[in-house]
Amino acid sequence: MRLKNVLISIPLRPEHEAQLRRALPEARVRFAPFQDLSDGELASFDGVFGLPGKSVLPKLKGLKMLQLPMSGVADYLLTLRELRPGAVMCSSTGAFGQSISEYLLGYLLMLTKRLHEYRDDQREGLWENRGEIRSIRGMTVLIVGAGNIGTDFARLMTLMGARTLGVRRGRGPDKPEFDRMHTMDELDSLLPQADAVALSLPDTPQTAGLMDARRIGLMKKGSYLLNVGRGSVLDQDALLNALRSGHLAGAAIDVTVPEPLPPEHPLWKEKNLILTPHISGNYNLPATLDKAVAIAAHNLAAWPEGPYRSQVDYDSGYRAQ
Repeated sequence: MRLKNVLISIPLRPEHEAQLRRALPEARVRFAPFQDLSDGELASFDGVFGLPGKSVLPKLKGLKMLQLPMSGVADYLLTLRELRPGAVMCSSTGAFGQSISEYLLGYLLMLTKRLHEYRDDQREGLWENRGEIRSIRGMTVLIVGAGNIGTDFARLMTLMGARTLGVRRGRGPDKPEFDRMHTMDELDSLLPQADAVALSLPDTPQTAGLMDARRIGLMKKGSYLLNVGRGSVLDQDALLNALRSGHLAGAAIDVTVPEPLPPEHPLWKEKNLILTPHISGNYNLPATLDKAVAIAAHNLAAWPEGPYRSQVDYDSGYRAQ
């Protein structure tokens, strides 16, 4: 028996709506935000493509298949296992590597070439040579989180002539995009080796506060720190101190705690920080949404037998291996 009543609760282009209808020819497919639906309507859906909030998730009483529009899985979503035993949950892991890895490359080039400083000078009408810059060629780049995003970034770094070290939760096969693969228990020994550290980690109990003052202190003096995962991974006060002291040459963060970051927060005015409003993994790049819809169309049509793409493991919150 296939899904019969499917809710699509994210904005889509007409061609995407048609794609999902073709994938689910036997289902009633409705396109609407969660907030526009009554509790009775929410209870009627057996399939959902969207992000239900904490108050909405329990109201999806008939839910059998939840397709998330992002790769990270918040803790409250993992309660679906108890709320609806047997329900399948999938993320959109695999859709964001192209976009976010290109942001990471852009951030690192801006920092190493001091382009953010020249942008600031432009506003002041200053014609001034800022002096020495750095090349990515020959750098050692440590990528913490070796999934789709980290692997795509490693590929770009290799093309730029960098040495790439990957860090993941557990041991597994080598990946050709990385010069060497490591596990989280080796992180402290790897940080002093890296000229740049890129974080692409989800928000989990294991990752919260991972890059604290101690670990930032282990980083090589004059290195760069990039975070495109979740803001909870990084101690923002420790980052600010490391930038002001000169221990870090620069940083770029696309995620903060809280979001949005209050306008009075000192991070906004830190001259060696590039700060963007959680947009590296957004759907601003059309190809990202194309890939997410393709994942959703496959998974919703595959229920109940599977196989699924990017199915979430309820125990870890990561993609099931």
